[in-house]
Amino acid sequence: MASEERQTDSGITVRAVYGPDDLAGWDPGERLGSPGEAPFTRGIHPTMYRGRPWTIRQYSGFGTAEATNERWRLLLAGGGTGLSCAFDLPTQMGYDSDHPRAEGEVGRVGVAIDSIDDMRVLLGGLPLDRVTTSMTINATAAILLLLYQLVAEEQGVDPTKLGGTIQNDILKEYVARGTYIFPPRPSMRIVTDIFAYCREHLPSWNTISISGYHIREAGSTAVQEVAFTLANGIAYVQAAVDAGLDVDEFAPRLSFFWNAHNNLFEEVAKFRAARRMWARIMQERFGARDRRSLLLRFHTQTGGSTLTAQQPDNNVVRVTLQSLAAVLGGTQSLHANGFDEALGLPTERAARLALRTQQVIAHESGVTDTADPLGGSYFVESLTDAVEAGAWEYLEKIDGMGGAVAAIEAGYVQEEIEQAAFEYATAVDRGDKVVVGVNRFVEDEAAPAEVFPIDPALQAHQVERVRRTRASRDAAAVEAALADVAAAARGTHNLLVPMKEALRRRATLGEVSDVLRKEFGVHHPAR
Repeated sequence: MASEERQTDSGITVRAVYGPDDLAGWDPGERLGSPGEAPFTRGIHPTMYRGRPWTIRQYSGFGTAEATNERWRLLLAGGGTGLSCAFDLPTQMGYDSDHPRAEGEVGRVGVAIDSIDDMRVLLGGLPLDRVTTSMTINATAAILLLLYQLVAEEQGVDPTKLGGTIQNDILKEYVARGTYIFPPRPSMRIVTDIFAYCREHLPSWNTISISGYHIREAGSTAVQEVAFTLANGIAYVQAAVDAGLDVDEFAPRLSFFWNAHNNLFEEVAKFRAARRMWARIMQERFGARDRRSLLLRFHTQTGGSTLTAQQPDNNVVRVTLQSLAAVLGGTQSLHANGFDEALGLPTERAARLALRTQQVIAHESGVTDTADPLGGSYFVESLTDAVEAGAWEYLEKIDGMGGAVAAIEAGYVQEEIEQAAFEYATAVDRGDKVVVGVNRFVEDEAAPAEVFPIDPALQAHQVERVRRTRASRDAAAVEAALADVAAAARGTHNLLVPMKEALRRRATLGEVSDVLRKEFGVHHPAR
């Protein structure tokens, strides 16, 4: 019925009709501006996609370096314009493939990378001077970045021209994802060391992708995704400033990573609000003077947690809606999930269809013809304001607690996300929230969809490779280089300089991580 109350996923009430009165007293110049102009509500470029579409960056990574390299070549040949790498759990947690804790996890949720030998295979034959690569890696981000740099240098690529992104967002690991190693404060030191290292050696690299994606995957609302992600961004900027970096020296290389869910208009409003808020934060709070420091540049991935194992073909529609929301919201790059990802890693067919989904939107929908096509909508502008207001309330609470790190250490952010996830699950169970094919329009289960196969011999293959690496290197040179890493960890020198030398001498990811575990300790959550 038209009179019943309806709400967005964040609990924002949606009225039946919006009109001029909803924007009464509203200053378009202050709230909107033009595309490419502060406060960047309408996008960071004057013509947005009219000049160049977003980067189609399909996320891939599984099994061995050889298998992932093959999938990347397929995606590039099919029209992909950027690479995005998933790493397996041992790589994310700083364990080599032959470590007891890696048993059963090698190559399952991403590619296994143990040393420079693996990275050479992963990047073999790829045009690193022309393609940008995004790496979803956090606790061991510095190690994977350095391995990438080393292999690129071997291929003759000028490091100053090397482009890409490491996620490097450790704070959200403590609240949403769990792939942390060290306690928060030494982890923050690694983050700021990466900022300083890249400023000098890799100036075209995006040093962090501050991630709301995993916060949303853990169950947050759209408003919480904005608030908690920007709070983490504030913490990183403050830590870098406290470490002696000038804000305009590193802020232009910051980037963000957002989720896209099914509520089309709230998602568009979320992206627009976040952009406006970040410009204000950087200008008013940190005194940024460089226009590039104000820009919230972001990658978007469609919502993995929204995909259903029941009637998986329905996920094609969900991914399309979510991709459209990201584009209407002004994303700079986009990954569309495979429709079968609720069942396992995406099959080749699903990955190709996800790529084609983006291409249809880019070339057939007309959304690239004008910047911010929903700008000025009474509903969208009102919703953008509502998302922003809710996010500022959270930021004020977090500031009152001493900032994001203190709020995480107190468990506040985790509890807020858990409560939101519980309320959503309860609404689905009651049927208040409709999920097609799950709690309404349910059918008898059809034959199971094709599932990506995992090679049972994969782990043995990877274990043998890392053991060959250790057996064929100069062990004394590796030990000396690792001792330099330990000394830097105890002191104040930039960690990445001795780490690069250790990795060049073929130290493994696990060995470098173990040195830092010994010096920094391991994080144990309070509960």
